Amino acid sequence: MLFSSIVFLFTFLPAVMILYYLLPVRFRNVILLLASLVFYAWGEPVYLFLMLLSILFNYFSGLDIARNLQDKRAAKRSLVFNLIINLAVLGFFKYEGFVLDTLNGILPVHISYHALPLPIGISFYTFQILSYIIDVYRGNVKVQTNLPNFALYVTMFPQLIAGPIVQYADVDEQLASREISRTKFGEGSRYFIRGLAKKVLLANTSGMIFTEVSGLAKDNIAVMTAWLGAFAYMFQIYFDFSGYSDMAIGLGKMFGFEFNMNFNYPYVSKSITEFWRRWHISLSSWFRDYVYIPLGGNRVSKIKHIRNLLIVWFLTGLWHGAAWNFVAWGLYYGVILIIEKYLLSPVLDRLPDVVRHIYSIVLVVIGWVLFFSSSFGQAADYIRVMFGAGAHGFADRESMYLLTSNLILWLILIFGSTPLVHFRYEHMLRSKKWNTTIINSVVYAALFIVCIAYLVTETYNPFLYFRF
Repeated sequence: MLFSSIVFLFTFLPAVMILYYLLPVRFRNVILLLASLVFYAWGEPVYLFLMLLSILFNYFSGLDIARNLQDKRAAKRSLVFNLIINLAVLGFFKYEGFVLDTLNGILPVHISYHALPLPIGISFYTFQILSYIIDVYRGNVKVQTNLPNFALYVTMFPQLIAGPIVQYADVDEQLASREISRTKFGEGSRYFIRGLAKKVLLANTSGMIFTEVSGLAKDNIAVMTAWLGAFAYMFQIYFDFSGYSDMAIGLGKMFGFEFNMNFNYPYVSKSITEFWRRWHISLSSWFRDYVYIPLGGNRVSKIKHIRNLLIVWFLTGLWHGAAWNFVAWGLYYGVILIIEKYLLSPVLDRLPDVVRHIYSIVLVVIGWVLFFSSSFGQAADYIRVMFGAGAHGFADRESMYLLTSNLILWLILIFGSTPLVHFRYEHMLRSKKWNTTIINSVVYAALFIVCIAYLVTETYNPFLYFRF
């Protein structure tokens, strides 16, 4: 079920809200749990059983680890067993075809297999479970003895499908008790509507431009057309994923939960290091806490630090998708971060901000080409065209049409990906002695109505990160 769907907005969410707020407080977690199971089963009822089995296994595994904490060897055995099972399940459903296709390309024999559809959200909820298990082993959190509360942590529908990845330590106390107020509900509503507008009005619209460009014959694309297509995807994936995260954070607030920020205007970055502090923050934090730091982080020799970065970015790429282009995308960023750390940092610090910003955006756009391409060959061909090799001139009728007919959209995408619009709006409200509640109500109601009008008339409404 999509957040940006009429069924969710006018049937599912209102029904859950009514039950959540009308029934006694002690039933709220149960209502959210049942709603989350229905939400997940709406699209993939078969894989609901996989999730329930995962919940039961990890609930009892957590109890076993906690029970053996005084015996570190026994606790470690339980932890290793748990990691093997969880990663094996994730690996089977997500990487079986990738591994076998790779082997079939190397071995003289062909291994046949039946491709299984990827369970939606399995990468996200598996990483959430692992954060809980590892933190119980480390003694950072107390084991959850309430099965419905643990199940709610795993299945909570606001962030179940596409994050943000919520570490258990961040919501441990909130599962038992959380503040609910009209102010918090209003703030959550504004978050949700902003995210919905990002998704429906900006991501979907820029996505249609990318689809148009990607459908052109590769030997008939001008340099400008290739760049416009890559920029369209850059904006699509940002507004799509950050929009979903904003909606998830907003829904969390409406139910009393506080989730951490997942995006902080990454396209204003002046280095790739800064970009990854601002992009998909919950994933970067997860790899930092559970992979990078345990490997030694940067408190090791230069060679080992480089090794640690390459391992983390190899895994980051692989997490995003079962294909070599995703691995290449991850290693691409790993190599750039290493170069920035040990070679470019002093040079970048002396450059004007505008030059550093252009440097960052160009590298990010090239990275997105690796990300959206289905093969190395396709990515290489597209990048060559972007830099003039095999291009149909610098600009043609198609590129001028894409630029001029969408000029207002391009300006909205550019300014919308910076904090300027939001900050100016907030500053305006503070500087004028207006009733901010009334102004916000009118503005956000109008934005919501425009989104609904768009959803009713348009059919293009994918969520890109559902595939991961």
